[in-house]
Amino acid sequence: MIKHDQLHRFLFEGHSVRGELVSVSETYQQMLENHSFPQPVQQLLGELLVATSLLTATLKFNGDITVQIQGDGPVKLAVINGNNQQQMRGTARIDGDVKTESSLRDMIGNGYMVITITPTEGERYQGVVALEGETLEECLGAYFKQSEQLPTRLFIRTGMLDGKVAAGGMLLQVLPNEHDGNEELLDHLVQLTATIKGEELFTLDVEEILHRLYHEEDVTLYEPQQVAFRCTCSRQRCIDTLMTLPEADLQEILHSDGKIDMGCEFCGKHYVFDENDVSEIKATKTAQLH
Repeated sequence: MIKHDQLHRFLFEGHSVRGELVSVSETYQQMLENHSFPQPVQQLLGELLVATSLLTATLKFNGDITVQIQGDGPVKLAVINGNNQQQMRGTARIDGDVKTESSLRDMIGNGYMVITITPTEGERYQGVVALEGETLEECLGAYFKQSEQLPTRLFIRTGMLDGKVAAGGMLLQVLPNEHDGNEELLDHLVQLTATIKGEELFTLDVEEILHRLYHEEDVTLYEPQQVAFRCTCSRQRCIDTLMTLPEADLQEILHSDGKIDMGCEFCGKHYVFDENDVSEIKATKTAQLH
């Protein structure tokens, strides 16, 4: 069985084309664990998770990345947050009925994709592309054409394995400054890669997959990088948020509910604050002001 949740980079020697292969099934399962999204939304989040991992690996940066889809359909938002360490989390916001056979267009309606890169050092970058394709793969292809201008193709697979959700994908990209004469080769590699089945990505070792697809090519495989589910919520972050609220608002919530219950929409964890907690927060806020 494949070692799940690893990102593998590889290079076609002498052809100036690089590739990535990722399996994210365990991260995908943990991401959905405390949610009850309809199946089409689960699939969309799996596709976004694969895409974010592959996209992050093409970028040379230290920091965070957010890939989100917004629209006027019943799925108002689908988002994946990640970083250069391949630590991922994701969620969706739904306002309406999502039918079993819903397509991307059915779920999102008229919408757009926003990719935000926030490096630890340097300027924040944001790319926006309209959702004009029928699939996420097509929409990401449009993003690369618009922003990167590097010939790039993504292959995303989601499904079920042993009764659990599974997801994986591949990416091919011509190296920077190596466009001339490589588009035809890329087309050939794209045709080979398009034959990859979800079950192969979910179950086979990376060496076997690469051999099956590219046995006539000279491929160099690099050390893998782990992919994992990780939520960045914490009690301290909730306290920091509460400290920005007017005291009257805090007291109103306490009076009506007896407590302040802050839930994380990503992992489902709850942070509860009672009257004593709020008094401590108020005292800390007052001390900081003086």
